[in-house]
Amino acid sequence: MSGARAGGPRHPRRAATADVSPASRPLAALSPAGIAARFEAALAAADGVTGAHCIHELWMRGEFGARIEAALEQLWRRAAASVPEWLPMRHVEWLPAAYEIASGFVARRGGRSNVYLILLDFADRRRGPYGVYVGMSRYPPAQRFDQHKAGIHAAGSVLKRGLEVLTGPTMHLQRLARGEAARIEAGLAAALADAGLLVEGGH
Repeated sequence: MSGARAGGPRHPRRAATADVSPASRPLAALSPAGIAARFEAALAAADGVTGAHCIHELWMRGEFGARIEAALEQLWRRAAASVPEWLPMRHVEWLPAAYEIASGFVARRGGRSNVYLILLDFADRRRGPYGVYVGMSRYPPAQRFDQHKAGIHAAGSVLKRGLEVLTGPTMHLQRLARGEAARIEAGLAAALADAGLLVEGGH
């Protein structure tokens, strides 16, 4: 875990395959049985990256939340040293929608700004249990999350409710021109809210 996730320092990742974007869904052609076999092999080999892609693919197909949670627990227990940063630590029902919506935003110019999403704990709200904060920063998302939690130019919602960075949906929205990042930040927040999510930030 990194500062982007509660609980301490993140274990190192296997760089050779960890940079494959989950949005590309490299296991989409596999049958459920094929994914199950691949996942068992990943557990046996302590291969957190392959295991993460297996879980992600099932997640995107609408697998039951309890099964996703069980698979996450297994993977962290058996392969914590190589689980990629983009795999959330808990089941989030609307994660597939976040990927789909974020994929519709494309930057035209590069720069130094990053768009990021942070999972918020809204268990005390009727529409919970989770919401999302949409932000932009010149800092990497994990570092900006740490700043929020340390009270450095912090959004109150992240300081109080922030759980972890949802890295995957916005991997393609890093290193953008500031104006592009601001445009996408606002548009992404509005689109996620239109989809029924509890949204903070986006301005």
